[in-house]
Amino acid sequence: MATHHVELPGSHRPAKADATRLRDADPQARVEVTLTLRGPQLPDANNFPSAPLSPEQYKAQYGASSADAEKVAQVLGPLGIKVDETSLSTRSLHASGTVEAMQAAFGVSLGIYHSAKQGQFRGREGTLQVPQELAGIVTGIFGLDQRRVAHRKASAVEPLPEVAHGLAPLTASELESRYSFPPGEAEGQIVAIAEFGGGYFPDDVAAYCKKQGRPTPKVTVQSVNLKALTLADIQQLPPDQQQQQLDMSAEVMMDIEIVAGLCPKAEVVVYFATFDQKGWVDLINQVVAGKPAVPVALSVSWGLAEDAPDWSAAGRDAINTALSAAALQGITVCVASGDDGSGDQMTDKRGHVDFPSSSPFVLSVGGTKITGTTAHSTEVVWWDSPGRRTSKGGGATGGGVSTIFARPKWQDVTVKSINPGSIDGRVIPDVTALAGAPMYDLIMLGQDSPNGGTSAATPLWAALLARISAALPASKQRRFLTPLLYQKEAGGKTLGQAGCHDITSGQNTSRPFPGTGYHAGTGFDAVSGWGTPNGTALLTALES
Repeated sequence: MATHHVELPGSHRPAKADATRLRDADPQARVEVTLTLRGPQLPDANNFPSAPLSPEQYKAQYGASSADAEKVAQVLGPLGIKVDETSLSTRSLHASGTVEAMQAAFGVSLGIYHSAKQGQFRGREGTLQVPQELAGIVTGIFGLDQRRVAHRKASAVEPLPEVAHGLAPLTASELESRYSFPPGEAEGQIVAIAEFGGGYFPDDVAAYCKKQGRPTPKVTVQSVNLKALTLADIQQLPPDQQQQQLDMSAEVMMDIEIVAGLCPKAEVVVYFATFDQKGWVDLINQVVAGKPAVPVALSVSWGLAEDAPDWSAAGRDAINTALSAAALQGITVCVASGDDGSGDQMTDKRGHVDFPSSSPFVLSVGGTKITGTTAHSTEVVWWDSPGRRTSKGGGATGGGVSTIFARPKWQDVTVKSINPGSIDGRVIPDVTALAGAPMYDLIMLGQDSPNGGTSAATPLWAALLARISAALPASKQRRFLTPLLYQKEAGGKTLGQAGCHDITSGQNTSRPFPGTGYHAGTGFDAVSGWGTPNGTALLTALES
């Protein structure tokens, strides 16, 4: 009997702009997918509960129904697709089958594509279909298309000219001093880090901590659907892939070393997932499910312009739903705002912001740089000509006004979009920290390897939240920070004003596109948010 299908809303994907379809996918090749399921309506960004939910409370209130999960298995089983794992708490299930079965079940033609940037990958075009019996139950299907939607917000760079004028890359103790970290070593805290490629080199973490005079924290590598590579693994790859993986590994090690140096007695959990939409959904779902434990913060230094065509609407919605689940459980997901200024790597004449940094359920982190000398330094918005990354250098903090996500009521700020006729969208970043010169003192493959970008500012903020959490009473240890920053405190200041150093100079125009940008000023702005952290003051404000 023929199966009737209906279109899956939000599933449309255009052909990848720089990719060519080489051939049809092998009909007998195995495919693993993640399906997301409907569930009770989650609170929107304006109606968050005052107290975080435990994983058990979240599952009871907002998890998917077992009847829906069973229905999916009953319908897909006869079509040759097996449900391998069900997670009601994250409203998702993992399933597998052949290319042939997936194509028949979901009305799609899978092909092998090639792009200069990604190489070969399995992909699709157009919309997906689901069996009519699953209409409204299945909200997304991820893993059929493996195109890349996770890019690092920085790349390894050489020390900038300012270093020659007396400013050396900052050590862990110098970062603590500059940003007034509260005393302690984050004992008892868990900090999570999201990675979508690269390797983990424990010897470099140990060497870095030794150089910084800190104990080496416990680092747990959690493979979501991707194995963390070793150096030996990378050395077995073709030369071009070796360099790509080493570049990504430098970024992975930067994240881990920054957190390790600032939180030497915390547990650092590093999640590795594929850089497609499935990887995003699976990774955040594992964090939300508390595998292996619920962290106080998750650091994410990856993303893509929120309106880039490689996102599907359903994919963006599924990731945003997972981020909402994290925020409801009091996890502050810190996300880099980008290193390409107001254009965010897009080539039209409009301003763009990065996703998931633009989600209202994350703490968006921008970047600064330090100019002058050790004795007389000034921190300003990070901008290096032409305000975006090129083969000859450059870069700037991401920031601006979302065209996808409405501005939450708690974000009561006045920032106008540079895009004519745009909505009053979510403004990013919320906060900022060092991203440019003189960068961070780090180690890669046993050698000093200074690095930066908003990719570095983001784990710094995650580490700060762990340090603050360790100093707070248990009842206040895990709270979604972002809305709190906009709340008025005694005396009329917001918590963001009380807990941050205002950055008042700089801008983030990227050239040639869009050729305009946002500017810093007194108070909140769309390039530095509330400013850089004053950790001790932020702790005091959160204690009250």
